[in-house]
Amino acid sequence: MESIQDLLAQKAELEKKIAEAQRSARADAIAKVKALMAEYGLTAADLAGRGPVAPKPDGVKKVAAKYRDPATGQTWTGRGLKPKWLQAALGAGKSLDDFTI
Repeated sequence: MESIQDLLAQKAELEKKIAEAQRSARADAIAKVKALMAEYGLTAADLAGRGPVAPKPDGVKKVAAKYRDPATGQTWTGRGLKPKWLQAALGAGKSLDDFTI
């Protein structure tokens, strides 16, 4: 029968072997990824999802602004939430028609 000291020594040896195997596997994986990146011309930004932006499909157009703040020139298309500058002006008693382009 083995003593606790022998078993603990075996456990420590196994943990060292496991750690070394993990380091080796990680290094192999990194080498494979680098090789694939070189082969396909990829960058770290491509892997992070910040690569080139896909072009917009045909027919997609920017919406023209409908409202403008004459003091600052800021605009709003009339879609989505009202911008803070417009909310403040409306709260101060102005009308939405005062900002129509």
